[in-house]
Amino acid sequence: MGQHASVLSLLIVVTMAFLTPIILHRLKLNFIPVVVAEIIMGLIIGKSGFNLVHQDMWLSTLSTLGFIFLMFLSGLEIDFTVFSKGKKREILPNGKKEPNSFAVSTVIFIGIFIFSLVLSFVFVMLDFIHNGFLMTLIISTISLGVVVPTLKEGNMMKTVIGQIILLIAVIADLVTMILLAVFVSLYDKGHGNTWLLLILFAAGVGLYFVGKRFKSRSFVKALETGTSQIGTRAVFTLIIVLVGLSETVGAENILGAFLAGVLVSLLAPNQELVHKLDSFGYGFLIPIFFVEVGVKLDIWSLFSEKKLLLLIPLLLIGLLISKLIPVYLLKIWYDTKTVLASGFLLTSTLSLVIAAATIGERMKVITEQMSGTLILVAVITSIFTPMVFKKLFPKEVVSNRKVSVSFLGANQITLPVSRELKSGLYDPVLYHTKIEKSEKQIANSLFDIVEIPDFSLETIGQTKVYQSEVVVISTGDEELNATLSVAVKERGVPRVIARIESPDLEQNLKEHNIEIFSVFKSTNALLRSLIESPRVINILTNQEMALYEIAMVNEQFDGMSLRRFPFTGDIIFVRIFRGNESIVPHGDTELQVNDRLIVTGSKEYVDQLKRELEFCEHC
Repeated sequence: MGQHASVLSLLIVVTMAFLTPIILHRLKLNFIPVVVAEIIMGLIIGKSGFNLVHQDMWLSTLSTLGFIFLMFLSGLEIDFTVFSKGKKREILPNGKKEPNSFAVSTVIFIGIFIFSLVLSFVFVMLDFIHNGFLMTLIISTISLGVVVPTLKEGNMMKTVIGQIILLIAVIADLVTMILLAVFVSLYDKGHGNTWLLLILFAAGVGLYFVGKRFKSRSFVKALETGTSQIGTRAVFTLIIVLVGLSETVGAENILGAFLAGVLVSLLAPNQELVHKLDSFGYGFLIPIFFVEVGVKLDIWSLFSEKKLLLLIPLLLIGLLISKLIPVYLLKIWYDTKTVLASGFLLTSTLSLVIAAATIGERMKVITEQMSGTLILVAVITSIFTPMVFKKLFPKEVVSNRKVSVSFLGANQITLPVSRELKSGLYDPVLYHTKIEKSEKQIANSLFDIVEIPDFSLETIGQTKVYQSEVVVISTGDEELNATLSVAVKERGVPRVIARIESPDLEQNLKEHNIEIFSVFKSTNALLRSLIESPRVINILTNQEMALYEIAMVNEQFDGMSLRRFPFTGDIIFVRIFRGNESIVPHGDTELQVNDRLIVTGSKEYVDQLKRELEFCEHC
């Protein structure tokens, strides 16, 4: 009977995890993070609700694995390119020189930690908690799992303010996770000494150099496809090795998992592998963990204690104070709304609070009710802080943002294209090796060209190429184009376009999700189309009535029929691509988020429509 009960409980949890995103989408509750909704579903089916789920080995094992994988993905989410100091500081729209992102972020986090320390001892003095160290970690932590999706949704990852917010969250994630390990070693008598953590970090450094050495070997690349999937196997082996070593030296297993994620991030894995790991984690193990968090949470016992009930609003106020006051430093460069919005987003906490609360409860430092209270506060912050951020953040900052495009190689193709893009919604930058003085005078009078010594990865790393949203590689050497395109793609650039004429190189690059253009094939296709369909070519080449592709990401228009769409003007909808489906649009066709719209019309009106749909002005 015990075996049947465990399978039934697992079935209920997995079913709830499956239904959660569907319910959010159908009820248009997209402002609630999916992980928070999973905890709420757990509340409904767990101790606070119908009590349908009972604890057993199945759920305990899968939930623990989910927690470990969540910490791994938290480490993997850290993009260490944001620590790069090679970026040139530019002038902000208000006329002020943009701040040094790393320096400002570091100072703000130090301020957050100091305020968290002061507030934690206030809570100790008020007898809400007995351990100020643990409370300091809880107040100072910031949820990357909330910050990153919110910035991506607002198209702010590449903006200066977006990078500052992201950096603060990254530093907070790293520091609080390390200090959590120190906390366990100091206060848990059953665990090892603090200095033993050095063994874990030394092992991590050693494994990093091993991974870096073997990553580019030809036999490793040959084993990456098919049933071998050596990259995925290596990642899971790394997780288990570091988790096992972490427990051996007396640290929490989640520290080993987090360190594994950091190492994989430092090794700059290709985006296909990252996508696989994300899919596995957020598609299976992690939802089970978050539903289980809700299942174990007993809301009614929290409400029965007046002291804990009072702690909820006080802790929320403390979290806001600890973030808003240090973040006010940004007022030197930004307006009040931007600063307040940033402070609210940085107040979001979730994963590490759950980790700290779970560990504190296991070590008997806090009670089960206190652990539940801390988790409940984390859930509340994850719901309302992104909403306040979207409401407060100035719309014009997002709507005026241009898509950054970097061209590697200046020639008769890239030069005119970059010039045409400059007049629209794009911010193109041309990089080229040293040119003759006479040619330089002519080029600089017509184009903005940034001279670089060579096209090596070290040189490119000192430019803004890796921070671009689109990179076009068109040097005179297609072998170099291929090598650079793979390297740039692996560093997380969303779109990489390479000029390639060789079919063999083309097939290999397509496997890395790199877009290819060929002058020979393009010329052939254009001539053939000109013969067979001259009027279609006229539409494609006519500057006033060309075809344009627009990504629909503004949730305000989700579910709206084209008949009711308010921005048609002189725009004609030609085709809608939805996943692998191609739709011929008509009046009753409803738009959906992530649709790709093919439209024709005047460029001025298309640019306006792009601002509405792609830049999510009203989100």
